[in-house]
Amino acid sequence: SLQDDNIFNIAVTGMFDDAQDIVKAVSNDHAFKAAHKIGAVNSINWARVAAQIVYYFKGYFAATKSNDEQVAFCVPSGNFGNICAGHIARQMGLPVAKLILATNENDVLDEFFRTGVYRPRATAETAVTSSPSMDISKASNFERFVFDLVGRDGPIVRELWSKVDQGSSFDLRGTPYLERLPEFGFVSGRSTHTDRLATIRATWEKHGVMIDPHTADGLKVGLEQREAGVPMVVLETAQPVKFTETIREALGREPTRPQELEGIEALPQRVEVMDADAAAVKAFIAVRT
Repeated sequence: SLQDDNIFNIAVTGMFDDAQDIVKAVSNDHAFKAAHKIGAVNSINWARVAAQIVYYFKGYFAATKSNDEQVAFCVPSGNFGNICAGHIARQMGLPVAKLILATNENDVLDEFFRTGVYRPRATAETAVTSSPSMDISKASNFERFVFDLVGRDGPIVRELWSKVDQGSSFDLRGTPYLERLPEFGFVSGRSTHTDRLATIRATWEKHGVMIDPHTADGLKVGLEQREAGVPMVVLETAQPVKFTETIREALGREPTRPQELEGIEALPQRVEVMDADAAAVKAFIAVRT
């Protein structure tokens, strides 16, 4: 709805992974990137991950009274960016007991942490869910964690991701890398639409707090992994008002709307709908910069 002449909105037909593949293709064309001053503001950009590390320290200090205590963090995860920041905070020495990764029905990451098999799905196999920011099959930041898992051996990561880039998978079962996985404190679980509705409803009824579907995924999985005596921080990741249909289904009422978002749908909107074609997007950028 912003009408500035230097803002262009592109909607790509397909799933998140299709759009992210385009962003990566554009970023990997270094000459094009330099010529048109291309940057990214999602967690592809290391600066985004670095900024999120701070929140884990803040959450730890809020949940503890001394540095002798440990804290578990549960993170609704799709692109592995937020929880990657938690992993780095733990590597830096933050006393994190567990990093609990919650997925929705698109459970590629849950499958890996349970089995050692990383098997990204094709667009046609990626479900459209009521926690849409987690409808991701190829998590861009997962590569950063695997780099640590394999002892920061770049050629091994390159070999593994060459399989992913070809539409295949990789399997760490029977390797020393999978044996190291528990050292990093990760556990995981998945949540479904039915789980989200039940968790939103239970949280509202018990605490009078309205949570969005992604946070509900995290809370559901976090409660399953909770340990007595270990404080847990579940990361809230969005405003409920963005998911009116799901909130209405769960609670039978409209979500609370912040004043600054009143009437936002009535504002004029402009968007270019494009096929998932990196060359076409680059051409669109080139004639406008």
